[in-house]
Amino acid sequence: MFVFGGFALIRFIDLRQKELRQKLLSDRPAGAFPLGWVCFQLGLLLLASSALLAGLLLLVALILGCRRRGPYLADGANRLLLVVAGLMVLGAAGASSGWLAWVGLGNWLPFFWGFWGFQPYLICQTSRRRAGLMLLAGTVPVLVTGLGQLAWGWHGPFQALGGSIIWHLHPGGNPEGRLAGLFDYANIAGAWLVMAWPFSLAALLQPFLGWRQRLGVLVIAAAMVAAVFLTDSRNAWGALMLTVPLVAGPASWSWLLPLLAIGLGLVAAATLPGVPAVLQGPAQQLVPQAVWARLNDFQFAGQRPLAITRLAQWQVALGLIAERPWLGWGAAAFSLIYPRRTGHWHGHPHNLPIDLALSHGLPAALLLVGFTLWLLLRGVRLGMATGPVFERAWWTAALVLVALHATDIPLYDSRINIAGWVLLAGLRGVRSGGSGITPR
Repeated sequence: MFVFGGFALIRFIDLRQKELRQKLLSDRPAGAFPLGWVCFQLGLLLLASSALLAGLLLLVALILGCRRRGPYLADGANRLLLVVAGLMVLGAAGASSGWLAWVGLGNWLPFFWGFWGFQPYLICQTSRRRAGLMLLAGTVPVLVTGLGQLAWGWHGPFQALGGSIIWHLHPGGNPEGRLAGLFDYANIAGAWLVMAWPFSLAALLQPFLGWRQRLGVLVIAAAMVAAVFLTDSRNAWGALMLTVPLVAGPASWSWLLPLLAIGLGLVAAATLPGVPAVLQGPAQQLVPQAVWARLNDFQFAGQRPLAITRLAQWQVALGLIAERPWLGWGAAAFSLIYPRRTGHWHGHPHNLPIDLALSHGLPAALLLVGFTLWLLLRGVRLGMATGPVFERAWWTAALVLVALHATDIPLYDSRINIAGWVLLAGLRGVRSGGSGITPR
């Protein structure tokens, strides 16, 4: 009997493995290698949890994604990125930041290759939908660890595979009281969450979903809203609100935009100085204090040095750009120069275009920023922003991540950097339309 039971168990496991394999191979874009498609999906699924494992899987997908394709330089986008890479290398050769300038190129040059190599997996709506859902599913560990971190005091480091995977979970959040989960800082966690948030909305809004599945998605979406709130990141709060009408689509704007306007009006009345007390008092009763107090920077007036504010960082950085506008000072130069000029340390100027121009020069910065904006506008022209719900979610996720870099630079976390270039590759993949699905 035990022998028959063992055979039954083996048969069950074999069947489940076949089902999983078939599921992972479904919706494979035409021309994509099966192994590459599987590695690409699993890499996105594991990205938030382990940059090491995800990076190895995505490297396999990237290598396979470059096979049996036309010349790299046949695409004008690749030629532009090659010019940017050349400018960055020239700048690093004469950089004031020394060897750090060469290390800093790792934040850019490999991802220019990834932009091209990931495109075969993102050439159609169905594959982009699958990739978005993998990013969403991979966010669940961020939610669980982040909420456990604040609610139950979970803390790390947790290690696996002999220390190859380490979760640095700060007790009570980082900074204290702010949800960070698997990320080093609450603002970075907030950036990841609002990047994945459009896909949770799309999953919730998609038609023909059973009530059990919709309930599961609703739980994840609610947990994401709670987690974003607990990051105490103003950027993430704003992105959370921006996402809703974009993913919901123009058909909902007649009733959704007035509701959002009322909500934002209440927050503004509770936050802004000069609002009459007869209006501000009731507004502050309706809006949670944690929100309006966090948004009201005037409460900190006179309590912190000017040199640690973003305006001061941008002012110093713009002066440095004017001194070396063509090839910049080299990656990480801001972190070396800013303390000498102000007496306060900051790792970057909290604005990606400014940081690009300072580190690699104005030409490289203008080309790269213009290229990103062109991809977003091209997505609008080709109907992504008003198309099916997961197409809207993809375009919105890319827009949100770009917008966050106006007042912070979360891409210096490798996981967000990878996700961002995957999103940009998906925007470029729209050129192939909705065809190209390999049958199950």
